[in-house]
Amino acid sequence: MSVTIIICILYLAICIFLGYLGYRHTKNANDYLLAGRQIHPVIMALSYGSTFISTSAIVGFGGAAANFGMGLLWLTFLNVFVGIFIAFIVFGKKTREIGHRLDAHTFPEFLGKRFDSKFIQIFAATIIFVIMPLYAAAVMIGATNFMSTIFNIEYNIALLIFVLIVAVYVWSGGMRGVMYTEAFQGGIMFAAMIYLLAFVYWKLGGVITAHEKLTDLSSNPAVQDSIAGLVKNGFKGWTSMPSGGSPTWWTLVSTIVIGVGIGVLAQPQLAVRFLTVKSNREINRAVPAGGIFIKMMTGVAFIVGALSNLFFFEDTGEIAAVAAAGNKDNIIPLFIEKYLPGWFGSTFLVAMLAAAMSTLSSQFHAMGSAAGRDIYQTGTGKHSGNTMTMTKIGMIIAIILSTLLAYALPSFMGKEGQLIIATSTSLFFGICAATFLPIYAGALYFKNMPKKAAKWGMVLGFVTSLIWILFVHESESKPLLLCKAIFGVDSLAYFMGSAGETIKMIDPIFVALPVSIIATIVLSVIFKNDLSKEHKIKCFGEMAESSMSQ
Repeated sequence: MSVTIIICILYLAICIFLGYLGYRHTKNANDYLLAGRQIHPVIMALSYGSTFISTSAIVGFGGAAANFGMGLLWLTFLNVFVGIFIAFIVFGKKTREIGHRLDAHTFPEFLGKRFDSKFIQIFAATIIFVIMPLYAAAVMIGATNFMSTIFNIEYNIALLIFVLIVAVYVWSGGMRGVMYTEAFQGGIMFAAMIYLLAFVYWKLGGVITAHEKLTDLSSNPAVQDSIAGLVKNGFKGWTSMPSGGSPTWWTLVSTIVIGVGIGVLAQPQLAVRFLTVKSNREINRAVPAGGIFIKMMTGVAFIVGALSNLFFFEDTGEIAAVAAAGNKDNIIPLFIEKYLPGWFGSTFLVAMLAAAMSTLSSQFHAMGSAAGRDIYQTGTGKHSGNTMTMTKIGMIIAIILSTLLAYALPSFMGKEGQLIIATSTSLFFGICAATFLPIYAGALYFKNMPKKAAKWGMVLGFVTSLIWILFVHESESKPLLLCKAIFGVDSLAYFMGSAGETIKMIDPIFVALPVSIIATIVLSVIFKNDLSKEHKIKCFGEMAESSMSQ
C-alpha cells in the first residue's frame, strides 16, 4: 500500500505541476479556452485520445467485454477508422479552417457563428451542460470503483477525493493545462496497456492458446448455469458474435458498437481539439499517433476483459461476472487486484486515474465554457472580458452536478445499472450524434444549408432521442420509471405486439440519427437559403464566392 501511495502522490504532483505550467501561460480567454491555438500535434493527438478513452473504455467496456466477448473489437475498428481517420481528416481540417475564420472558441460557438444563430449556440451549449454530466458521472464511477477496490476505502470518500483533484488543475490551468496533463496521462495509459496485454497472454500460454481456451470455456459444463441467461439472449461464446437480432446482439451492436463508434464524430469536447492547432499540417501529423493510441487502448481493454474469464475460472471455478458478484463494472478492478503483480496494481491504478482525469478535465472544461461563454455571455450579450470567470463558475456547477449523479446512479439504477458505465457512455454518444452530427457535417460541407434547417434538424434529433430513451428503449425507460408511471408499462414497445420485443432493444441512435438527418435534408429543400453571401464568404473564404453565386 505504501508503494501505491508513493506512486499516486508522484503522479498527482506531476499533474499539478503541468496544470501550473498551463496557468503560467494562460493570459486571456483565448489561452484559457483554446491554449492560444498553438498546441503541438502529438500533444493534441494524445489529448484527443486520452479524452476519448476514459475509464469508460477500460473499466466499463472492459467489463462489457467480459460479459459479451471479443465482438467489442468491432468498436475498436470504428474508433480508429471513424474516431481518428474520419474525424481528423474529414471533420477536423474543415473545423479548424472555419473555426479560425470565425474566431470560435467552443463547439457551440462554432455552430452558432457558422449559422449566424444565437439559438443554435445556446441550445447546443444547454444540451452539453445538461446531458454531459451523465457521461462525466460514468467516468467518475469507473475511477472511483477502482480506487475503492484498490485502497479498500468507501466509495463516497474515494469519489470526493478524486473529483477535488481533477477540479484543482482544470480550474487553474485552462485548456493548456488540460492538454499538457492529458498528454502525460495518455503516455502512462499507453505504457500500462502494453504491459497488461503482454502479461495476460504470457500467463495464458500465448495468443493462440489463450484464444483456444476462451473458445472452449463457453462449452465447459461448469459454466453452463452461469451463462444460461446470456445464451438465452443470443450469447454464442466469448470469441463469437451473438446471434443476429438477439437481445445480446442488439445491446452489443446498436448500443455499444454503433452508438459509441459513430457518436464520437459529434463529441463537443473532442471537436474543440481541432481548434487548438495552427494549421492542417498539425492535424495530418496527429493522425498516426491518435490511431495507434486508440487502437492500443480500446483493443487491449476488450481483449483482456474477455480473457479475464479464464483467470477467474481457473482460480475460482467461476466466470468473471459471477466472481464480481454480478457487477460488470467491478470486473477489471477486481482482475487487476487479484491476478497481476502488486506493483502493477499500483501502476495501473495511476493509469486508471489518468484515463478518468484526462476525460473529466475535458468534460469539465467543455461544460464550464458552455455555461460561461455560450449560455451566459451569448444569452445576455455581456462579452466584456469576463469569459474566464463565468467559465469557472459554470465549471463549479458542472462538477457538482456530475458528482451528485456519480453518487446517485449506482444505487438508483440497482441491478439495471450493472453495466452503467458502458450504458451511460453509449447513451451520451448517441444523443450527441443525433443532435449534432447532421448540423456539424452541414456546417462544414453544405455552404447553402439554411439556418432553419440546421436549427430544427438539431432540435428534432434531440427530442427523438429523449422520447426513445424515456418511453421505448427498455434499458433506460425501465429504471427511469416515467413510462411506467404514465402508461403502466416499462416500454411503449409492449403495445406493439411481437414486434415490440425487438423494438424495445433498438438503441435511440438507430431512430434519432436518421430522423435528424432526414429532417435536416428535407428542411434544407423547403426553406430558402437565409444566410448572406458575405457571411458565407466569411465562413469559407473567397474561394467559396463562385460556388455560392451559382
